[in-house]
Amino acid sequence: MQKCVEISTKSDKDTKAVGEILARSLMEDGPRKVATLVSLEGDLGAGKTTFVQGFAKGLGIKEIPKSPTFVLMKIFRIPGKKGRKHFENLIHMDVYRISARDLNALEWSDFSKNPANLILVEWGGRIKKAFSKKVLRVIFEHGKNEKERILRIQE
Repeated sequence: MQKCVEISTKSDKDTKAVGEILARSLMEDGPRKVATLVSLEGDLGAGKTTFVQGFAKGLGIKEIPKSPTFVLMKIFRIPGKKGRKHFENLIHMDVYRISARDLNALEWSDFSKNPANLILVEWGGRIKKAFSKKVLRVIFEHGKNEKERILRIQE
């Protein structure tokens, strides 16, 4: 059975806080045999990149991520001592302009097999055929007010 948690946020600050909490939670999970994949799905402007900014902060990354819409992928080193962490890289991707078959050019196979990688994929629903069976989905929707968001986190 698929678990789903629904969270409403009232501001960008709240959306970032949810990202930060989820990142810390994933760092507490034990190591895996392949990369950890998080698919970020939802309409344009629904809070995906804002969430990623909080997520990166939760991993201790000082740089504030911007959407990699035109560069497709950005890799951040996760700080910490080797042996005290099981993730070394945060890979932030935006696949809005590409398809699953275009992923070979980005060395998807190598990135997705490496258990040291934590991969966040904006517009992940567009390439879900490329995902392993184990993917965490975060679905974003606009709320009633301008900054309000509804996040559905599904395992």
